[in-house]
Amino acid sequence: MLMLHAGAEAIEASALPDVPMPAATKSHHPIAHHDVVQMVKFSLGFHGHEITEEHHGIMPDGLRYFGLLTLKSAHGDYTHTVGLRNSNDKSWPIGIAFGSRVFVCDNTAFTGEKVIKRRHTANAKRDLPALVAEAIEPLHEARLAMSQQYNRFKAAELGDYQADAAIMQMYRDGVINVQRIANVANAWDNPPHDWGDKTAWRLFNAATYAMIGRVAEDPRSTQKLHEVVDGICTRLN
Repeated sequence: MLMLHAGAEAIEASALPDVPMPAATKSHHPIAHHDVVQMVKFSLGFHGHEITEEHHGIMPDGLRYFGLLTLKSAHGDYTHTVGLRNSNDKSWPIGIAFGSRVFVCDNTAFTGEKVIKRRHTANAKRDLPALVAEAIEPLHEARLAMSQQYNRFKAAELGDYQADAAIMQMYRDGVINVQRIANVANAWDNPPHDWGDKTAWRLFNAATYAMIGRVAEDPRSTQKLHEVVDGICTRLN
C-alpha cells in the first residue's frame, strides 16, 4: 500500500485519466500522470516484469503524483517494487525508483532512483517512451543484486551493541532524525512483526518500519539505509 503523509490522497488507476491538466505555456508542457504510468507499465511488461499490484496517489490539486507498482517475485518474505513520481507544477522531474516491500508489514525501501531529467517541453512526450525504457531495461540486474544483498543481511548476526551503533550511524548519516532513533531501537528490541533472529535483516526492517509514511515520496531516504546496513555486513566479514 502507498503510504502518503504530506497531504496526498489515494486514487484508483482508472481515475487517473480524469485528473485535470494545467494549461501548457511556451516553456512548460504538462505530461499527464496517466501517460507516465502507462509508459512505465508498458516498458515493464516488454522487459518481462509482471505487475501484481498497484497503488496511486495525487495531491488535492492534481499537480503532483506518486505511485507504487509491485512486481511478481519468487521471494517469500519480500517483493520488488517500482516507485513513480511526476509533477506538473515544476516541483521535480519524472522519477522512477526501484526497491522492495516486506510482505508482512508493508515496509517499503528503495535502493535507487532513476530521475528522468527531461523538462516538460513541447517534445517531452515524444521523447519520454525511450527515456522510460532506458530506465527500466537494467531492472533484471538490479533485482538480482537486491536479492543477493538481502541474503547477506539475513546471514549477518548482530548483537545489541552493534545494532545500537548502527542506529546511531543512521542518525549521523541522515537516514533517520533524532525523533526516530527510539522508534528504530524499539522495533529492534520488540519487533512488531516476524523478522527473524537478531540479524542485519531485522535491523533493516526495524528502520524501514520506523520510516513508514515518507519513503514513497522521497526514495532517497532508504537508499542511504541500504548503504549503512550493507557496510555493517561488510565489516562483520
